[in-house]
Amino acid sequence: MEARLRFAGAVTRDPDVEAWFATRNDALGVLARAWFERMRDCGQDVVELVHDGCPVACVQDVPFAYANAFTKHVNVGFFMGAFLPDPSALLKGTGKRMRHVKLFPGEQTDASGLAALIDAAYRDARNFVAEEPPFG
Repeated sequence: MEARLRFAGAVTRDPDVEAWFATRNDALGVLARAWFERMRDCGQDVVELVHDGCPVACVQDVPFAYANAFTKHVNVGFFMGAFLPDPSALLKGTGKRMRHVKLFPGEQTDASGLAALIDAAYRDARNFVAEEPPFG
């Protein structure tokens, strides 16, 4: 089984995530929140935390996606994005594992394609956790 990035301390509704969104009430923050809410809606087993300065969605301690607001755009990122099916060709990046989708306020977004990526990332993390041997 491949090694995965793990984050300790994720909880169902992390106050630090809410604080992050509270400081970003502009168009970028609203856009980031909408997609992070989509991550939260994947299942009752989704937990969250702030890592590297942005909200991250996890299954147990396995991160699957994040949302981050920059100066002019939002990234919706995927920790194992290089391995996700991406028929809409939304994913950007050249890292070994991580990929992201750049979103700009006021621009059209392939919402169904991005939702499918979020769902696939969630299923991947959930399957990884389910298949992991005890005491991993």
